[in-house]
Amino acid sequence: MSAPIDSFPNSRNIVREVLPNGLVVLVYENFTAQSVVLTGSLTVGSSLESAVQSGLAAMTADALTRGSASYDFAAISEALESVGADLDVNGSTFTSSFSGKALGEDLPLLLDILGDVLRHPTFPENEVERLRGETLTGLNYRQQDTRYRAARAFYETLYPEGHPYHLSARGTLETVARLSVDDLRAFHRRCYGPREMILVITGAVKADEAIQAVRQRFDDWFNPDQPPRVRPQNPAPAQATRRVQVAIPGKTQSDIMLGAVGPSRLDADYHAAQLANSILGQFGMMGRIGGKVREELGLAYYAYSQIEGGVTALPWNVSAGVDPENVDLAIEKITDEIRRITRELVSDDELADNKSFFIGRLPLQLEANEGIASMIRNIETFDLGLDYLLGYRDIVGVLTREDLLKAAQHYLNPESLVVAVAGPPDA
Repeated sequence: MSAPIDSFPNSRNIVREVLPNGLVVLVYENFTAQSVVLTGSLTVGSSLESAVQSGLAAMTADALTRGSASYDFAAISEALESVGADLDVNGSTFTSSFSGKALGEDLPLLLDILGDVLRHPTFPENEVERLRGETLTGLNYRQQDTRYRAARAFYETLYPEGHPYHLSARGTLETVARLSVDDLRAFHRRCYGPREMILVITGAVKADEAIQAVRQRFDDWFNPDQPPRVRPQNPAPAQATRRVQVAIPGKTQSDIMLGAVGPSRLDADYHAAQLANSILGQFGMMGRIGGKVREELGLAYYAYSQIEGGVTALPWNVSAGVDPENVDLAIEKITDEIRRITRELVSDDELADNKSFFIGRLPLQLEANEGIASMIRNIETFDLGLDYLLGYRDIVGVLTREDLLKAAQHYLNPESLVVAVAGPPDA
């Protein structure tokens, strides 16, 4: 049975407007709480930076709230804290995202600050240097993190040089150290603009009032130099399993990441792949992989699989933390489960249980304004249609065991995986 028409956000209760500059505003009224939540994104990310300036997009995004034309760093903090509000901006590979929360009556202040930091950041040198120090400290720490190093080696092997996912969006110790204030200002001037920007507002505000408030702060923003969205080609499938080892002296645990290029959120078999992945390494005690590798054999401290699914294809991968002596056996047993999911139909019970889980968790994800805003943003980002949630039960419900097998076979080949291990040198 389909959900009642007004039980989920849909085309009848989401107000969507596209401003002349290309900014898309979506508003969902929800007066069950006194707060408003905003979230959104701009098509600015590390995909627009060069390899020698790796980390530039992320550092630019982080620096936006460190000072703007109308607010210095202290004034931003004081204005937000005085009304119990918050606002964050973060950069990633293809987008820079923002999120904020305030009481409904304070939405104008939140939009004032958001508009000023996105459009008129000043990048004060002292704050940029402080931010650089924080970033370098984090990068230094990660050099000793076996989980992070395994993930980095996995991405660098899976995606070729020149692909946006080959390098970390956060940059490296060498590239971040070289970035200048002028680099940040030039990147912002060239890349930031309203075209294809998404701004979602949910909560205790009338839709027409929210849209008018957005218009007042963003309607006259144009950037004719704003570059087009980057959509890279997926790398060619591996012809054989490739294994890379990262030695980190002094470590007592090894971390493993293995897998292949998975579906993008736009692929027709995305939902089938998600269900297959849940059975493989998510549902219950982390699916079949968790049940076999961790619970039954005791080989791992943690073991699970995941599909990220972005605007372009992210990995379908398995992560595990193991005793260095168990690395090879853990990889063998994980590969066995990948082989099984690509060669055998899942059981009727597995399919039914995971369908119920996927359908049942949806209302829980929409209990708060944060979850509603995030969902609407995803719907707009991936062009799913405003009535996507109303049809979600049917989208999942019609999937068959054969659909899951076909999706697993499409993306996973147990004989052609990328395997990355980080741990002590003698592991």
